[in-house]
Amino acid sequence: MRLRLAILLLVAGCTTEVSAGPAGGMSTGPAPLARLDVVDRGDGPEAWAENLIAGPVEVMLSARGATPSAQPPLPARATVPARGRVLVSRVERADAELLLEVVPGHPGARPRDVEYAWPLDTRMLHVAQGWGGGFSHRDAENRHAVDFAVPEGTPVLAAREGVVMQAEAGFAHGGLDSPEGVDRANFVRILHEDGTMAVYAHLAPGGVHVRQGERVRRGQRIGSSGSTGYSGGPHLHFAVQANRGRRLASLPFRMFGPTGVLRFAEAPVDAARP
Repeated sequence: MRLRLAILLLVAGCTTEVSAGPAGGMSTGPAPLARLDVVDRGDGPEAWAENLIAGPVEVMLSARGATPSAQPPLPARATVPARGRVLVSRVERADAELLLEVVPGHPGARPRDVEYAWPLDTRMLHVAQGWGGGFSHRDAENRHAVDFAVPEGTPVLAAREGVVMQAEAGFAHGGLDSPEGVDRANFVRILHEDGTMAVYAHLAPGGVHVRQGERVRRGQRIGSSGSTGYSGGPHLHFAVQANRGRRLASLPFRMFGPTGVLRFAEAPVDAARP
């Protein structure tokens, strides 16, 4: 029997209200990474996490308000393989309000020293914002991201081979008038063999050319640059990330660009923001 518990699903920085029952719906926004399914086979409610993407995710199950008795006790953590399903905990109270926090990637990722290829089919090099950039590269997820300014429609290439873990293509607009639009950008996330993930973001409407689960080779076209989401103009936002225990962290990376090896330096912490 499926229980219609009240559930709050926290996914990749986006909070979405859902229901565990078949009538539950998702609000408009980025596609969820996982689904919380609560079932009762006669021995009490079981909270299962179902991974909806083509790469591992880490989840943490907790409760809002009074914490119910559970086995294992809440908060309970689990790692769910690509498109897999894992029992996170058995909860005693059927009226508990459960929360599932989901972060992409395996927490045990061990990054290798890899030289990334130039991710654009162009000889032009214009860094609009680099490591530690004051506009939007101050948080852990983006500290070592780079924004390459290019005309809209520039072919975006895979900088390293891997599997398309996520492909978000449902957004058509961008701009700086609504900061909440940061979660409404078209992007591709590629999982590498060492557990790291490359993010290619702000792709154009109709600018995602790969599908989830597809294996891509280095240099393969995966999209077209654009300005969807919280963006001040056409560019490619590129970052290499890893799950560092229920949080995403961007990693320093080496890249060979149009003019040779690119050398990025992090901006001073006290640099003034524009």
